[in-house]
Amino acid sequence: MPRALILTLLLASTLTAQTPDWCKSLPRPAYAKLKRVQKEVPWFEVYQVAPGVYAIYEPHQWEEVISYLIVGKKRALLFDTGMGIADITQPVDRITKLAVYVLNSHTHNDHVGDNWRFSHIYGMDTPFTRANAKGSRADAQAEIAPGTLCGVLPAGFDRKAYSTRPFRITDAVRDGSKIDLGGRVLEVLATPGHTPDAISLLDRKNDLLFTGDSFYLGPIFLYRPETDLAAYEKSVLRLRALAPQVKLLLPAHNTPTAPPSYLAKLAMAIRQVRSGKAKGNPQDGKVDYPFDGFSLLLAPHK
Repeated sequence: MPRALILTLLLASTLTAQTPDWCKSLPRPAYAKLKRVQKEVPWFEVYQVAPGVYAIYEPHQWEEVISYLIVGKKRALLFDTGMGIADITQPVDRITKLAVYVLNSHTHNDHVGDNWRFSHIYGMDTPFTRANAKGSRADAQAEIAPGTLCGVLPAGFDRKAYSTRPFRITDAVRDGSKIDLGGRVLEVLATPGHTPDAISLLDRKNDLLFTGDSFYLGPIFLYRPETDLAAYEKSVLRLRALAPQVKLLLPAHNTPTAPPSYLAKLAMAIRQVRSGKAKGNPQDGKVDYPFDGFSLLLAPHK
């Protein structure tokens, strides 16, 4: 075998060995059906998922976070601001010149990374929210540990300095709050469980339900200390009741669209897990309960 070919195969083998398993399955097939915009924007992939709604996807980090820009006639709302690894205002500013307000599905670090860049931030008034608004270095550093990245980090990114920066909530929201963007009204639904400040967002006029981390296709994280499984089950039942009123779910990880029929499956799944009827598989100190299209990842003691 020629020496040059041997070196090429060795290099390919090395690169393959360094590629995390989760990365090898990308791109996810669901994205082929969506309209991609802004192909020239680094780090992010941007897709139009509904009229006036854009999914800002971060496929190069294992959480595969998705933030949503929802554009009205008078202003826009950014539902989550992602990892903060790259500047999310770059894709946002290309889409709209309207004033952009931020609302977080919850305040885990992977959803508030660029909050600090915005002057108008809605938030739930909870101790958990206020604590996370102070920022975190440890949680952010864990997101760039070995095996968590797919490809290279953005140019100029300072790995050692990376942290979730502090931000200030300017406007409190609560269950039932309505946010008028001009021709588009969004309703805040308190859906605690994943975190104490978890919310979902309902666009009744356009039949859209933004589920945050309460539901997405893939392992749903329910193992952290702040998770309340009883509250989560109650929230899931609330979302399931809305299924006949919506045409599309817009989750915060992995793929940006899912049919509302998954909410009934999710309600059944959490009921089976909490009643002890579901069989879980040990996984890295946690227990994973597989279902059709998603799983529930719990701490062993829960």
